[in-house]
Amino acid sequence: MINLGNKVIYQIYPKSFYDSNNDGIGDLRGIIDKIDYISKLNIDMIWFNPFFVSPQNDNGYDIADYYNIDPKFGTMSDFEDLVAALKKIDVGVMLDMVLNHCSTEHEWFRRALAGEKKYQKYFYLRPAKEDGSLPTNWQSKFGGPAWEKFGQTDLYYLHLYDKSQADLDWHNPDVRKEAAAVVNFWRSKGVQGFRFDVINVTGKSEQMVDSVDPIQEKALYTDTPVVHEYLKELNRSSFGKDPNSITVGEMSSTSIGNCIEYSHPEKDELSMVFTFHHLKVDYKDGEKWSKTPFDFKKLKRLFIDWQTQMDRGGGWNALFWNNHDQPWALNRFGDPIKYREKSAELLATAIHLMRGTPYIYMGEELGMIDPNYQSIHDYVDIESLNAYRELLEKGVSSQTAFKLVQTKSRDNSRVPMHWDNTLNAGFSQSRPWLRPTGQDIINVKDELEHGEIFNYYQKLILLRKSEKLISEGHFSSLLEDNPQVFAYERYLLDDLQEKRMLVINNFYGKPTTVTLPKQYQDKAVKTLISNYNLDITKLDKEIVLRPYEALAVKFN
Repeated sequence: MINLGNKVIYQIYPKSFYDSNNDGIGDLRGIIDKIDYISKLNIDMIWFNPFFVSPQNDNGYDIADYYNIDPKFGTMSDFEDLVAALKKIDVGVMLDMVLNHCSTEHEWFRRALAGEKKYQKYFYLRPAKEDGSLPTNWQSKFGGPAWEKFGQTDLYYLHLYDKSQADLDWHNPDVRKEAAAVVNFWRSKGVQGFRFDVINVTGKSEQMVDSVDPIQEKALYTDTPVVHEYLKELNRSSFGKDPNSITVGEMSSTSIGNCIEYSHPEKDELSMVFTFHHLKVDYKDGEKWSKTPFDFKKLKRLFIDWQTQMDRGGGWNALFWNNHDQPWALNRFGDPIKYREKSAELLATAIHLMRGTPYIYMGEELGMIDPNYQSIHDYVDIESLNAYRELLEKGVSSQTAFKLVQTKSRDNSRVPMHWDNTLNAGFSQSRPWLRPTGQDIINVKDELEHGEIFNYYQKLILLRKSEKLISEGHFSSLLEDNPQVFAYERYLLDDLQEKRMLVINNFYGKPTTVTLPKQYQDKAVKTLISNYNLDITKLDKEIVLRPYEALAVKFN
């Protein structure tokens, strides 16, 4: 069985990585052009966001053809060259499978609209209620009702996301066969990694009912028992045939119990899960479009609960702070101005030394921060623009609404990769699809020449690959009541000897003194990593942590 614990996965948002043909949009040949940089990362696999044929209403997550490359990004030949180029540097490919829904421009939906009964059964088509209202009161995650009129008929189709993304009915075995066929096609192209988008909402009931409140509404279509059956079937009929496959499910509003089952090796579902609870600790009253300091106590509790229970249950976590759907973690949990380097390294240490498989989102290794946009017209993300409009409709001032978009927009992390400090950040010779800002301070060229964050990430990656305590060890929490320190222990019985390491992270820009548990006082240790370049050989009773200090030591 593949060892997930010593793998590190890098995420590339192709539209924003590098533009090889100067049309303002990143492409597959652009990724090939940067193969030397990718080689420097020392990662094992790259997760690519979708580059399939799409009208791009949701940046490629509205797929119109699962079997072809969107011409904006290149050709199938370019993809095959990319797979070959990555194989030469021992880097695997993970593709994004968006199988909960497809674009309303997909052939399946067009044929359904044309009246073909076979394809109408691919979607959730329902009549209005007797009073003429929508089939249910469900809300789209992108705002507004989750139902849209189905052409000139008396029916409506379900879309949990944008109205251009029609939900596929997984109750239909033909839909599940289509899903497996898509995965198998890309397996035949040499792909061994698959990330399944919002896969745990595929288990919607055939008998749909109104919801009582937003929380109960999610339970009507999220993590239902049949999802496990769907994943077992997909595993058997596609990626499960490959012993080296690596799969990850994006799990929306999920639970620990379900995630243990999704990712337990003996359940034959997926390798690991993405969960997002820890990225909602700066949501005021659970509302994304709000601004409030992150709740450190809640963040710690979530990390401890997920790490401990997934460990005990045999599940496996994908570890991450950043992705294409999140504003930069540095702005949320660190200090992007005064302590950009130290807080970037602190965040990396906290996540990379836990139990699971770390994911690095492109630019994170440079210490990227949110762009400095001054107008709503700088944003293109459909969710952000919808949220801005809805905030205004609720009576929020345009200034406040814009501040909330600035803080929470998905476009924050989708800005083009900063390769150098030129006008377009070295991404393109043409105007990029999304404007970069701040490249004069943060860019690849400067970081590789005299930065410290990239090198620090390399130390963490090397540690994971060389230290079994990190790749295979168990997790236990420490100093749970400390108001600014997240500390934990990794332990492993190896060669009949118990080995232990201690990880201490100061999550704030102020120093603090920590009294160590008695079992660690006056112990000889080896320093594994320190973002202040400490080399501790013995622990005292107390340890003084500087702003955003991170330290990991192994007991001799």
